[in-house]
Amino acid sequence: MTENSKISFQEKQEPGFLERLLLSRRWDFASALLFFCAAISVGLALFHLFTAVYGTPEGRSFRSVHLSVMLTLAIFMKPLFRSSMYDPVWVDGDARNNLRALGLGIDLALVGLILFVQLWTIWDINAFHMRYGEKTPNDLIVGGILIALVFEATRRVVGWAMVLITGFFMFHALNAQYFFGFFYGPPVRWGKFVDTLFMSSDGIFGIPLFVCATYIVLFIIFGAVLIRSGAGKFFIELAVSLTGHRIGGPAKAAAVASGFMGTVSGSAVANVVTTGSFTIPLMKRVGYRAKFAAAVEACASSGGQITPPIMGAAAFIMAEFLAVPYTTIIIAAIIPAFLYFITIYFMVHLEAEKHGLAALPKAELPQTGEVLRRGWHLLFALVVLISFLLYGYTPMRAAFFGLAALVALSFINSSTRMSPVDLLAALEAGVRATVPVSIACACAGLIIGSVFVSGLGLKFTQSVIELADGSLLILLALTGVASIILGMGITTTAVYITVAALIVPALIKAGVEPIAAHMFAFYFGVVSTITPPVALASFAAAAIAKTPPMATAVESTRVGVTKYLAPLIFVYNPSLLFVGPLWLTTVSTALALAGLWVLSSAIEGWQNGPLSGAKRIVLLVAALLLLFPPTAMITDGVSGWFAPVAGGIISAIVLAPRIRRKQKGATI
Repeated sequence: MTENSKISFQEKQEPGFLERLLLSRRWDFASALLFFCAAISVGLALFHLFTAVYGTPEGRSFRSVHLSVMLTLAIFMKPLFRSSMYDPVWVDGDARNNLRALGLGIDLALVGLILFVQLWTIWDINAFHMRYGEKTPNDLIVGGILIALVFEATRRVVGWAMVLITGFFMFHALNAQYFFGFFYGPPVRWGKFVDTLFMSSDGIFGIPLFVCATYIVLFIIFGAVLIRSGAGKFFIELAVSLTGHRIGGPAKAAAVASGFMGTVSGSAVANVVTTGSFTIPLMKRVGYRAKFAAAVEACASSGGQITPPIMGAAAFIMAEFLAVPYTTIIIAAIIPAFLYFITIYFMVHLEAEKHGLAALPKAELPQTGEVLRRGWHLLFALVVLISFLLYGYTPMRAAFFGLAALVALSFINSSTRMSPVDLLAALEAGVRATVPVSIACACAGLIIGSVFVSGLGLKFTQSVIELADGSLLILLALTGVASIILGMGITTTAVYITVAALIVPALIKAGVEPIAAHMFAFYFGVVSTITPPVALASFAAAAIAKTPPMATAVESTRVGVTKYLAPLIFVYNPSLLFVGPLWLTTVSTALALAGLWVLSSAIEGWQNGPLSGAKRIVLLVAALLLLFPPTAMITDGVSGWFAPVAGGIISAIVLAPRIRRKQKGATI
């Protein structure tokens, strides 16, 4: 096998505003619009990099500038009456010309309103702040305009589901006297409502938008530059070189590669499209069922949002809610993320053994040493980022120095060296990727403000506690189901913020560790990407694998079972989040690994041979005993060890004879 015939991944990147402008080689209205969007995107990226070094200006002005640019990009990226901003407004002989022209006129008017609200807010920012509590009629009008603009931008780039959910909470706050049960209450006056949602820092410009404007955008820009430098190709080739020669190698490469990509990307669908276009055909080639291949990729890619150090946008907001350093969130997320990916690894290994799938020939695989030689500096850029975080630098400073190191290191190898156009395009791509996150954060601020001003949050928390009737398991079940339902229509960030405002206080009041309660909400906000009926990551993988979307989603829930179990495990056993003594964390992790291995065998029905239905049930019970919260080992002494010891003995009785028969040379 020659060098040219080795497996190689080719990245495909969607051209952005700047690249489309350069490719068009003409100047017309569409080109002017592309130039404007590219200019404000790059300008905002540079503005955020400047503030990362020299500090942010006055808080409200800073957030307002960020939101105004994001609203403008949202309007132009999803134009009215056109499928995209790249579609021409006028086509000879087309009957829809007038409608498209009307849509453009409305879009330009909306951008004019965005500029008007921005000028109204920052023209005399001190006077604006002084009017809090004593707003003028004009403030009420401007506040209403901004709320409407946020709604319209949310409809365009996030979807109707979040608009309807936000609209419900706002309508409730203004008309609570018409509701019943815990929803009943005194209505909020419009003046007080605008005071909270527009004039104060408890609404649109609250914690979600603050975190997005200060931390999230910089990390997304870092990820965009890293991917632009060739990180996608490097991560996948490294994963294939490490795992391709093992049983079920391509599927294991998908899990490992998506784990790598998860360090720089918080989007499950983006991960599927990036790595899945390579790994899914490779899995099918060696004999994996198409549906299983798609499910593995969907589950592995959705794990990116729970994988340190960058994780999903909600992780930064969690740090603000908990008032802890972001490094605390990173450390707490390490073991659950590892358990999630290792379970996928277990599942693909057992599936490969069950169907007798061979490993890839080593001659076709890239050499690990050669891959590292070409891309070691990309890993070093991540090391720089993590080091600055661990040394106590703010996430803003850490992201800036990580980005600076990445740009400098990219010149080490010609394959990763970026031209000025590449760098500007990456900055623009990072801002474009932040648009839906920023708009979702602004809209989530409306939810938080509405819940706060109406007092619904306290009443909802109390009602959920009463409904659970003292049962933590019922309370967790209610929270998990609510999170999954919310996640069917809105982003992970918005799900987490909504659940954190409504239900997490109930979990904390029930005695759950605060970080475990917030991580629980975070996990169940993410899991909707693989859970039917709206499983976007599974649907994206199904499109690549050419399998039925809903059947693929159902398969994904089986492969990604740990994402449903892990939150329950660390709520009952927060030592997995590094809460408590280190020895307990070590023991808990070992027991969890053993339990998940046994659980994988029970689900797959295979362990060096088929397992009967009875043995699968026995192993399922044994797995639950191993996953039993070992915090009881401290409080209950010897009796606390009964469950995990019993689970280990049962597992050994069923599996030990099979493990001894394991063929020599088989590797995991």
